[in-house]
Amino acid sequence: MSRKYSHVVVVGIDGAGAWVKDADTPHFDRIFANGAVTYGALSSNPSISAECWGSMLLGVGPEIHKLTNGIVSSTPYPTDSPFPSLFRRIREVYPDAELGSYCDWNPITYGIVENNIGVSHDTAKDDELTPIICDYIRNKKPEFLFIQLDSVDGAGHKHGYGTPEFLARLNVVDGYVNDIYNACDEAGIIEETLFIVIADHGGTNPGNGQGGSHGGWTDGEKYVTFAATGKTVNNIKIEEMNIRDLAAIVLYAFGIEEPQFDEKGWTSQIPAGLFDDKNIPPYRDISHLTGAAPRISKVPHTSELI
Repeated sequence: MSRKYSHVVVVGIDGAGAWVKDADTPHFDRIFANGAVTYGALSSNPSISAECWGSMLLGVGPEIHKLTNGIVSSTPYPTDSPFPSLFRRIREVYPDAELGSYCDWNPITYGIVENNIGVSHDTAKDDELTPIICDYIRNKKPEFLFIQLDSVDGAGHKHGYGTPEFLARLNVVDGYVNDIYNACDEAGIIEETLFIVIADHGGTNPGNGQGGSHGGWTDGEKYVTFAATGKTVNNIKIEEMNIRDLAAIVLYAFGIEEPQFDEKGWTSQIPAGLFDDKNIPPYRDISHLTGAAPRISKVPHTSELI
């Protein structure tokens, strides 16, 4: 399979859910005006950070990778796991590639990414981390860069997801997305970059001033934003997608053959119509694996500490 892109940049907005569509996000709207967008991508179940980011970077569901917030915060990701991260898969094919993981919530880099494969990394709050990321892009021109911004999730926990305060924070982070996109342009790589924004989960809004949470399977928790733009991306509304599909999308962009689909292992797929390529297999329904069958809301609850 031929390589489609020289660079892939993924900006993960923790806790953004599907509320990007309700927030004032002029930069997001401009960047993805001709790209592929959905506000109905399905989170992992439970809708908790480690379970979700793990699914995206490993291409398997939480029932397979078994990562939790406690595990990724205290245990390095095993270098011999049968479910290697995207970083390891890319490194094995492109041994000299510049790879970066820049996350506000550092357990992603520590507990979901192998620590012995030469991945550049840093951690700080969103407002401090974004300039560091932009300098890294301009100086190193990474082949694969994964970013996690955390302040939107913090606003959801404090004020409730979807509240005016939450949406205001999304507006601020939209500016950070623009800074990162512009850094790719300034580095001279944007034409050869697959640029992605994705959320891991949403959250609840109790409406009692006590803030929201997540971990359950209500619509507000399980439906999230995904957007992609690049030279081979179609201008479509994606009809069906799971957040674990990020893994297959990234491998495809780099021309790396993905593992065989297996309900007891790799279940990441390329959403229908994302790329104009007739060789991409039809999208398989995995709702019975995610708890989304039937796709209706359930009683809100959380298993994640605020």
